[in-house]
Amino acid sequence: MKCIIVVNAYIRNKSQLAQAQRIAEELTLLGADCKIIKNINLAEIQLGKILAVKADLCVFLDKDKATARLLEKSGVKLYNCAEAMEICDDKMLTHIALANNGIPMPDSVYAPLCYYGDAQIDKDFFIGVEKLGYPLVAKKCFGSLGAGVFLIKNRYELENFENANKLVAHFYQKFIGIGGEDIRVIIIDGKYVCAMKRTNKCDFRSNIDLGGQGEKIEADGKLIELCERTAEILNLDYCGIDILTDGNGNMYVCEVNSNAFFAEAERVCGVNIAKKYAELIIASKNA
Repeated sequence: MKCIIVVNAYIRNKSQLAQAQRIAEELTLLGADCKIIKNINLAEIQLGKILAVKADLCVFLDKDKATARLLEKSGVKLYNCAEAMEICDDKMLTHIALANNGIPMPDSVYAPLCYYGDAQIDKDFFIGVEKLGYPLVAKKCFGSLGAGVFLIKNRYELENFENANKLVAHFYQKFIGIGGEDIRVIIIDGKYVCAMKRTNKCDFRSNIDLGGQGEKIEADGKLIELCERTAEILNLDYCGIDILTDGNGNMYVCEVNSNAFFAEAERVCGVNIAKKYAELIIASKNA
């Protein structure tokens, strides 16, 4: 069985490379012919047909949706599939996909995409966003590791952010909890694997790469059911789901990461996540 693990052509993040190496290690131990390759010259269209690298399956750790679609249409099985990856990569599309399915999420206001740099933002839009209350969270639709996520404390900051980002897809959300805390839940093959509380004392974002620290927690049935249902709706083989809680213990799905880093979760939870993911891949291919 030939397996490729695709990473970005211009990869700089050590965590992403380490993730690829861990998955490759476990796949190799299970007998797969596994190779990590960068997203360069993997597929092209010639005479109306897709010519792609030959592989039985692909763990796609990049976010290049065109390459994912090319590989998938050429017959390569992707983990996760291209559509699921695209939905999770766009934070607003994630919330739209989960909406009307009984999944609690922070109240959100989408900012209509603007095409003109000199356009004036309607004041009624700011009034609508302010219904979320201050502080509120501004999010660019695309971004990882906490990038593109900002805390907005007043109308002045809201107007500045909107005017600076009106040509970029983004939205606003109600601020939940106290900031700097969330729960990361790992789901593989639709089943709960482990959970950790992430805490960052120096930033309202809890991301490990921004200084957050993980601590193992025992998930209750309500949390497990919420995360398994979320992964099912989004058709994800593997994901990390970030959960926020308010002062009353209510839980909200904040983000869903189709290529969630798992090094910290493996360390604090004592679970071989890479092995469980590799076992799913081998089993599903052999089914």
